[in-house]
Amino acid sequence: MNYNYHTHTARCGHASDAERDYIETAIAAGIKHMGFSDHMPFLFPNGRESESDYRIPVMLAEDYFKTLHALREEYKDKIRLHIGFEMEYYPNCFQEMLAYAKGLGAEYLILGQHFLDEREDVNVRPSKLTESEETLKTYTDCVVAAIESGVFTYVAHPDLCRFVGADSIYYRETARLLDAARQTKTPLEINFLGIRDGRHYPMEKFWKLAGEFRVPVTFGFDAHDAEAAGDLTSLPRAMELVEKYNLNYIGEPTLKKI
Repeated sequence: MNYNYHTHTARCGHASDAERDYIETAIAAGIKHMGFSDHMPFLFPNGRESESDYRIPVMLAEDYFKTLHALREEYKDKIRLHIGFEMEYYPNCFQEMLAYAKGLGAEYLILGQHFLDEREDVNVRPSKLTESEETLKTYTDCVVAAIESGVFTYVAHPDLCRFVGADSIYYRETARLLDAARQTKTPLEINFLGIRDGRHYPMEKFWKLAGEFRVPVTFGFDAHDAEAAGDLTSLPRAMELVEKYNLNYIGEPTLKKI
């Protein structure tokens, strides 16, 4: 594995270390193609009185690009760097978010649907245990719409929704997501943060069904510190899932320019 397009910076408030350290670690691990995709800054027009506490503050957006552009030039003979964002799909403000990302100069986007709408209510995050069919359906609606927009390079941790209700509901909604990915040839990510932290994802029942749908699959480190920018220790578990469920692993994804 010589690529990783899922990398954060300390600006988002829940990551650490300097960008240079991430890059040096990645080079030492044999990474040739690296993307920074921190959580996109955005001032939501409704539903929030202040900026999100897990995104890059708007006032630091310029510094994000300035720093990474300089490092890209400095390390151009050792690694190929790309600069983008991880972003949610919120129907009420998606076009504004997309225009803002383009205006900042983002080269690519990955979808990370951490919340269900722009209120970003931590009490109804899809990663929380839930038996709510409505929560699962809303999560799936957002991911499917994002996939069908055609602007996302891939879907990060598509198995994020921690639904523990009826299997019939889970399989119905997951099948909708997988069918959209298959029809549009949008890769789905096996997330290495989930592996190294022992989270509920990668979720085996999701990837079993993904194998049946033959969706394209890629890997992402989801690095929130410099050490994780070379996380090859999680690779054997990811490959185990590929082999166990006969997943359509494509390797490095093709970046979609926005």
